[in-house]
This record gives sequence, structure tokens and C-alpha cells, in this order.
Amino acid sequence: MYTFLVNLSILDIASTSCTLPKLLSMLSTNQNTISFAGCITQLYFFLSLSCAEAILLSIMAYDRYVAICDPLRYVVIMDLRYCVILSLIAWIVAFIDLSGHAVLISKLKFCASHIIDHFFCDMVPVLKISCSDTYSVELLNFSEGAVLGIATFFFTLGSYAFIISTILKIKSSQGRGKAFSTCSGHLTCVTVFYSTLLCSYMRPTSYYSPKHDKFFALLYIVLVPILNPVIYSLKNEEVRQVFKGLNKKWQLQMGLKGSCQRNLITY
Repeated sequence: MYTFLVNLSILDIASTSCTLPKLLSMLSTNQNTISFAGCITQLYFFLSLSCAEAILLSIMAYDRYVAICDPLRYVVIMDLRYCVILSLIAWIVAFIDLSGHAVLISKLKFCASHIIDHFFCDMVPVLKISCSDTYSVELLNFSEGAVLGIATFFFTLGSYAFIISTILKIKSSQGRGKAFSTCSGHLTCVTVFYSTLLCSYMRPTSYYSPKHDKFFALLYIVLVPILNPVIYSLKNEEVRQVFKGLNKKWQLQMGLKGSCQRNLITY
């Protein structure tokens, strides 16, 4: 599981790094420009990283399925070598798959306007200002979205169907709670990820709303990378013990400080 969490952390850092630094630079310098090559590069890496995260989350759902539905063989099935291979598949498939989008978009003409109504180079706002026929790009987007996005979504959904079925068969309430706690963090991350992603991309450009798109994009770029480490950190017993120790240490220091102040006032 920690192998997948490392990859998820790298994906979150990389996805924010390809958008937010440029945005902060524009806000600080008031130079709201980006080169065409830089725009295509930013778009390609952002979409590839999003695709890799979708694949990785579905792989993590399978990992939770094995841990709950076949716990005695978990160490044998999900060994380190197999986890590394699955992680590499997520990266390779995503970056190869989205290369077609970058090539097609780079060949479009932008004679009508060069102003992107967004805070980074996202697919829909870039296609919106093109004066070329964007049907091929939209068709590729929906077809690959159906193959990868919907496939990974239903694979994750199917994994959780088996997980919930197995949990309901556990007789003790304590056992059910312990089993559910092992996948609750991942389930929360999946819900936030897919809800923002589907609202942003799985629709035609004719339904494009700059205001709504900026809101959902900001949620996806900022909220998801922040929530993922917080959720998984709070689900980790060792991390919780560290926080409890720091809290007790802080309370002890505050108590000693208050005691010293009272002694000084008495004196």
C-alpha cells in the first residue's frame, strides 16, 4: 500500500507543480502570458498526470479488495515487485495515451483569439478559442475518456462492491468497522477525485462555462492534493500516535508555563 501512496504523493506534487507556479508568477508579475509550446506542454502534463492518478486509484481499489476479500494471501499477491509493476503501468499508459491529445491540439489554428479564459492551459478553454474544427480532438477525448476514465471508475466501483459484500458478511460489528476503516480513506479520495474530474471534462465544449470550470479546476488542483495526504495521514495509526504525543507535550508545556506565571504573580 505504501508503494502506491508514494506514487500518489508524487502525482499530487507534479500536478500542482505544472500549474500553480506559473499562476503565481503571473499574479506576482502581472504578465498573464504563456508561450504556445509552454501551453501545450502544461496541458499535456496536467492531463497525463490526471489520467495516471485515475489509473492508480483503481489499482489501489484492487489492493484494498485483496486486503479485505483475500487477506491471508495479501502479502503473496501484492508483493513489492507486483506493486512497482502496477505503478509503472499507470505512469506509462497515461503519458502514452495523452500524447495524441497534445499532437492534435498543437496542429489547431488559433486565429480568432489568443486569450484563454482560464488560469492555466486546460483542454476545454484552449479548444474554445480555436478557429479550427475541434471535432477530432473532442472525439478522441470522449473515446479515451470512455476507455480509461469510465473503465477505471467502474473497476473501482466493482472492487468496492465485492469489498462491501465481504464486510457485510463479517458477524462482529468490531470486525466490520476495522475492515471498513482500511478502505475508508481511499474511498474518500476516490469520491473527491471523480466528482471534480467528471464535472470538468466529461461534457461537450458547447456546455462550457468559464466560471464553473475555474471553480472545479481549482478544487481539483488545490483541494485534492491537500486532502489526499491529510486523509491517509489521519488513517495511519503511527501518525495519529505522533500527533497525540505532540498534543500531550504541548499541553504539558502550556501547563508548566501557566504554573510559572501563577508562581510569579504570587511572588
